Amino acid sequence: MNKASQSARTCSRTIFSLVVLGGICRLPALAVDPVTMPAIGTIDKRFQSFNVEMLEVTGGRFWKPYRDVKSSSRAAGPGADLYENRPPIDLTRARLRKLAAALGPTYMRVSGTWANTTYFQDKDGPPPATPPKGFKGVLTREQWKGVVDFARAVNAELIVSFAMSEGTRDAQGVWSPEQARAFLAYTKSIGGRIAAAEFMNEPSVADRGGAPKGYDAAAYARDIAVFQPFLKRVTPDALFAGPGSVMEGGSIRIPLNGALRSEKLLEATGPVYDIFSYHLYAALSERCAGAMPGMGTTADAALSEEWLSRPDAIHAYYAALRDRFEPGKAMWLTETADTGCGGNPWASTFLDTFRYLDQHARLAQKGVRVIAHNTLAASDYGLLDEKTLEPRPNYWAALLWHKLMGVTVLKPNVPANEGLHLYAHCLNDGNGGVALLAINTDRNVAKTLTVAADSQRYTLTAPSIEAARVDLNGKELKLGAGDSIPQLKGVAERSGDIKLPPASITFLAVRDARNANCH
Repeated sequence: MNKASQSARTCSRTIFSLVVLGGICRLPALAVDPVTMPAIGTIDKRFQSFNVEMLEVTGGRFWKPYRDVKSSSRAAGPGADLYENRPPIDLTRARLRKLAAALGPTYMRVSGTWANTTYFQDKDGPPPATPPKGFKGVLTREQWKGVVDFARAVNAELIVSFAMSEGTRDAQGVWSPEQARAFLAYTKSIGGRIAAAEFMNEPSVADRGGAPKGYDAAAYARDIAVFQPFLKRVTPDALFAGPGSVMEGGSIRIPLNGALRSEKLLEATGPVYDIFSYHLYAALSERCAGAMPGMGTTADAALSEEWLSRPDAIHAYYAALRDRFEPGKAMWLTETADTGCGGNPWASTFLDTFRYLDQHARLAQKGVRVIAHNTLAASDYGLLDEKTLEPRPNYWAALLWHKLMGVTVLKPNVPANEGLHLYAHCLNDGNGGVALLAINTDRNVAKTLTVAADSQRYTLTAPSIEAARVDLNGKELKLGAGDSIPQLKGVAERSGDIKLPPASITFLAVRDARNANCH
């Protein structure tokens, strides 16, 4: 078959407009009718949230950004220096507060692997030179007050987890609430509020997170039997979320102790959670994948259907466990990013924005109520550059989501189409409008979408797919004088065909949709 015949055949099988031998194949475009889209679920008003690692608050060794890696290879081999020392994060910075507040209301999760071994110093003054026995870090009152003040300033509710290392245990190895009680009492004394709590960070990999030697499902169940009634007694309004496991159910799985798989943990505890939480990393970053071949990914794969659909399998795994052990409980994704171990080099570029928005939208369709991105401003997967606090492409995408995507999730009622992902929510204004999210993952071919109503268009593109900047309707998004956040203005589109450029992300605000589900 010659090239012309192949192109014609391709053209005859697609519902999109494709470039064919320099011309345009005009076939029926993908048509959507915002008026008739049914509601299929709701998300929390704080759906789009973020993590600040406990280690950021206390200071310590965290994932080193790739720009600071001195080795000639970015991939981590044996003995590679994956970490760098950093001082405690300054949560008083005006730029940080302004940019975080623009995403509010949110949840701010303060946890991470290092939280499992962090001692709360319940007295004023600097931390000791060496943490108490059984701990690896120290959280001071001043540092925690800074977190509470920051959360209040940016309209964030707090999600936390607690220390559970050797230092929290009695002579029989049973977890003691002494540290947690002091931490919660101090939080209350300074006007803070804990909205939700996980007992520990990622129990499925507890052996890598500071748990006592030999920690198993039975030990976890004994701890939960102490923790759950303690939490409800001391902080009755806080939701108990768990188990908060990771690295299960997908194509990337760290070898786990069989006794610590979520199924075993849930069997041992019985139904105890208010919220079923899990973590999602579809691969490991170049830092760690070099030491564990086959567990990484590549920039070339970042827009592939295989990569973007990986959250489906992981969610299905945890949703099945939820249905079996905690039926009816809401699901929260309390930690996620492009990859574990600080993110890949392109996590800070426009290339990862496709995953960021697609993952949020597809999991909202599946009933996930909250997603906490890791992190706000640390390492390569931060929404903000950790040194300059300049917004990265994912931040601008998050800002557009916040502006347009309401809490009611709609079903677009269109067939699945490779290269074009379409999602819909009610608009954030509650006046019957509909927000469409159209993601064109084809790097070379424009797509055409037919919308049966007038709309305001917000299209994100970049000069190159791995650019550190992003353009809105052809104009670069950047902070203005005094760190002012630019107005995110759409351009008017009449009903009918709308061209979606290659490798682009487009929000469409259909304000006059009059969808009955959106009032």
